[in-house]
Amino acid sequence: MKHRSPRRFLAVVAAATAASALVGCSTGGSSATEHGAGEGPVPEPTAPVTISFASWVGEQPEMKKLVQQFQTEHPNIKIELQNVPAEEANEKLTAQVAGGNPPDVAFIDASTTANFASRKALVNLDNYLRRSEIVKADAYVPAFKTFTTYEDSMYGLPFDGESTALFYRTDLFAAAGLTGPPTTWEQYEAAAKALTDPAKRTYGHAMFASSPEAAYYWYPWLWQNGGKLLSDDGKEVLFNKDEGKRAAEYYVNLAKYAPKDYLNSNSYDGRQAFANGQVGMYVAGSWFAGTLADEFPAIDGKWATAPLPQGSAGCGTTIAGDALVIFSQSKQTDAAWKFIEFLSKPDNVAQWTYKSEDGTTLPPITSLLDSPDLVKTKPVLEGFAAAMKCGVSNVFANPDWPKIEEALNEQLAKAIYGEQTAAQALDAAAAEAEKIIR
Repeated sequence: MKHRSPRRFLAVVAAATAASALVGCSTGGSSATEHGAGEGPVPEPTAPVTISFASWVGEQPEMKKLVQQFQTEHPNIKIELQNVPAEEANEKLTAQVAGGNPPDVAFIDASTTANFASRKALVNLDNYLRRSEIVKADAYVPAFKTFTTYEDSMYGLPFDGESTALFYRTDLFAAAGLTGPPTTWEQYEAAAKALTDPAKRTYGHAMFASSPEAAYYWYPWLWQNGGKLLSDDGKEVLFNKDEGKRAAEYYVNLAKYAPKDYLNSNSYDGRQAFANGQVGMYVAGSWFAGTLADEFPAIDGKWATAPLPQGSAGCGTTIAGDALVIFSQSKQTDAAWKFIEFLSKPDNVAQWTYKSEDGTTLPPITSLLDSPDLVKTKPVLEGFAAAMKCGVSNVFANPDWPKIEEALNEQLAKAIYGEQTAAQALDAAAAEAEKIIR
């Protein structure tokens, strides 16, 4: 999708960077609950106001159309677009918050919402949601609502999302005698083995040992095996329990079915391996469907998607997405709310996600996700929509989490390279994490 593509990988890195930076950031703002106090729909401003909107999607035709439509319907509110590259967005917002000059509204990686909120940089949206006749908190897919929730209050509105699922080369499957995508761990490894022939430089599975992807693509296996990263309160390390070690052993073992040339790469750069037929199975978010269509039309009809195989605890997958937030230092929070409320109308969310021309992201609103219109409009998203129900957030509001995840990435990477066992990797990461957790 035009407003997705490599951004998901970049955002994973940026989210960790921003979260770390925010730990020492003093905002001088307030997330006080008086914002939005009152009854009934928030009124229009009585005089012209300007709202600044920071994003990396402001130049996209879909967003330009939505902004123009909003300004037509709300003539007293002008939207001033502030464009910033995706890979720089969180770092710039963090600096703006620290400097006391953030935008009124921003389109951010949803995983950073809680960390901004924990520093009192964002407006608590509970009062606005209570008053709205358009947007309701319980309308969102629970896992995506989790991204934008901090201390039981919503500080952002989920705007688009994606789940992680399986891409597979149907031509390579047929050549290897495989009749369909794997649905269990055992079938997945068997398929990876059947597709692997080092002499021909063909492999079954794409794996990446770089940070942050060494851990990110292990998480689904952890959840499918009944494991957890941390306790619900974020105070106890759980990823090195037996369920986690079994999942890590399985995951690390898949490295023998992966091309070593790409281990030090990342999922976006590694797309070439799938496109040129070097890899038969590739785990990625729905952004990859748009990338394949845009960049590699020659393999149209030679690939398909499916949910990830299920483990002993059933299905589980990573999810990611973007959210709309209002910064607490804004002097026009009511007008800012009118804007994000408008963007969050179900029809507008649909137009922004799966109904946009090259759209391969999913709506984080349950009614849209369950609508037959989604699969009818974009059949390739069917498996991803199903996987959203099994989505688990790998983000914790605990400001120590980025450092813990960094340790997990480093140790799992060593295991993937064969420098230690998977169990040793998790124990080493857990030992580091226990020193970090406050």
